[in-house]
Amino acid sequence: MILAIDCGNTRLKWGVHDGAKWLAQGPLDYADLAGLGDLLRQQPRAERAVVANVAGPRVGEIVQAMLAALEIPVTWVRGRPGQCGVRNLYDNPEQLGADRWAALIGARRLHQGACLVVCAGTATTADVLDAEGTFQGGLILPGFDLMRLSLSRNTAQLPLADGKFAGLPRSTADAIVSGCLHAQAGAIERMFAQVAAYPDAVCLVSGGAATQFFDLLRIPRTQVDNLVLEGLAQIGLAQEEGA
Repeated sequence: MILAIDCGNTRLKWGVHDGAKWLAQGPLDYADLAGLGDLLRQQPRAERAVVANVAGPRVGEIVQAMLAALEIPVTWVRGRPGQCGVRNLYDNPEQLGADRWAALIGARRLHQGACLVVCAGTATTADVLDAEGTFQGGLILPGFDLMRLSLSRNTAQLPLADGKFAGLPRSTADAIVSGCLHAQAGAIERMFAQVAAYPDAVCLVSGGAATQFFDLLRIPRTQVDNLVLEGLAQIGLAQEEGA
């Protein structure tokens, strides 16, 4: 039994996997992090935990202490040259974020061909995984909400827009929202060109902000609930098998 924990920029996601399927999953706001231990006690008992943390050392310390109190051994995921059938061509493999690395591993389990792995949250990442399972490189850009907030904070007359998407926006709020959504979709579509020639190439899109632009994408695409948790589960299962 694997406990997967994704400590993202905005909130924590967790899941319990029995080796064949997810038994439970859920989000947890960092404001409620003190209740993580009680929450986990209500779930099926895990033999090990696998954690990706991009939320900083303080969150890591709290999670570590709670897992120690539950007597669950933990593996902290880091970018590696290779793992679970994925090869990492980053100049410094360890510099690749733990969440991106886990998402690539999750994507490889779900799709054996070439794909673009997109995770949309506070930031949006778009990572190229070729048909042989090699991570070729990828992008990091501000997420949709961060783009809107940046315009509001750094311009004198533009508001924090709550508009709607339009092909030809005719209000400032719609212009901001549409521009930010076009930026997200356009960057993803340009990156997908790196794998488009492969048979069965697909864009796998995950993350809490994915629904904001998913329907705008003009490429083969599939939405996945949580690629990071999928990858963490695979790392944990490989450890159990001694791989």
